[in-house]
Amino acid sequence: MSRSLDAHDRLQQLEAIIGAPADHLGLAELLTETLRRLRDALAVDTATVLRYQANGRQLVAFAAAGIEEEVHQGVRVPVGSGFAGKVALERAPVIVDHVDETTVVNSLLWERGLHSLLGVPMLAGSELVGVLHVGSVTPRQFVDSEVATMQLVADRLAMAIQVEALEENRTATVALQRSLLPSSLPEVPGLAFGARYVPGAETGLGGDWYDLFSLPGDRLGVVMGDVSGHGLEAAVIMGRLRSALRAYALDCESPAEVLAKLDRKANHFEHGAMATVAYGIIGPGRESLTLSLAGHLPPVLAVPGEETGRLVDVPPDPPIGLTIGQPERRTSVVELPPGAVLAFYTDGLVERRDRPVDAGMHQLEAAVRAGEPERVCARIMRAMIGSQAAQDDVALLAIQRRIVPTGS
Repeated sequence: MSRSLDAHDRLQQLEAIIGAPADHLGLAELLTETLRRLRDALAVDTATVLRYQANGRQLVAFAAAGIEEEVHQGVRVPVGSGFAGKVALERAPVIVDHVDETTVVNSLLWERGLHSLLGVPMLAGSELVGVLHVGSVTPRQFVDSEVATMQLVADRLAMAIQVEALEENRTATVALQRSLLPSSLPEVPGLAFGARYVPGAETGLGGDWYDLFSLPGDRLGVVMGDVSGHGLEAAVIMGRLRSALRAYALDCESPAEVLAKLDRKANHFEHGAMATVAYGIIGPGRESLTLSLAGHLPPVLAVPGEETGRLVDVPPDPPIGLTIGQPERRTSVVELPPGAVLAFYTDGLVERRDRPVDAGMHQLEAAVRAGEPERVCARIMRAMIGSQAAQDDVALLAIQRRIVPTGS
């Protein structure tokens, strides 16, 4: 029989479970050590943390003391199914005094001979992080003080997992973003390039990207895209769209057709995802760009001898991933006089909370002038971002048609 603890005893018990000696450990070691202490403090036989995976609405065994096979075998429990699934669904403590296939999804628990289980939700604010449960092979009545102790431990572990998850997400997003953005701009006869990518100070890395790739017939594909959302999920979707667009570009001559295929792919495989994309092809003569816009802001063209740039007159079509059926997508031709510069960008460059987006686009037009692309990018970033950190991600790509000297 367990006994009810007074406030002083419970505080001592809690300190014994989550005390300072475990603070220096990494997440895996911290969880394992805490579960061992919890098992000893409550005089139970098993203690387990199952981590919630939102994309599959399931719990996955993450750390254990007593039945480590749960982790080694990758035990998974759908939210709403069985004992742990009920804890996750109701976000409330659950006690089970009869463990078999009628009450528990995980067969390891009844095969090990567990008789009593206590589970509590692991919450970080209103967000479900996982489930913490303990089990006893002998009949056991868990009292209120033990439930309270379990919930305090679960909340502490939820915070630790959440912090680690945010750091893992950021690290993975940075690595993925770096692997997908061009590490260096290509050398293409007749063209010069400059580029910038800056993550948002408030939102962190997201799904903004630019791309340049060679196509058969001495043509060049040019992409600027922006997946809605931020973090690892947006970056992963961005990577899939980028790869798909490249593949379609090899098979389709028309930018509009490429974006139509990309839209169909996104609607079928990327449910709920939305992206704006500008895709164009510069021909072998470098005299023009054939361009199609899927909800993306138009590039700015600056011509030598003109004081400011101007937004190109290209009609926007629906974004990628939002359409039902197959809307008509259009292709326009943008002339590129010798020395002219085209600046592609994402909305983080021009959008601000305190002004209409049109004001930002007019400011951008005034900042773009024909010149060496890296200097063009520097001038644009100085005018549009200045000394204030960008609120949202900013991607910028400047393309110049080189002036070929007479007689060359």
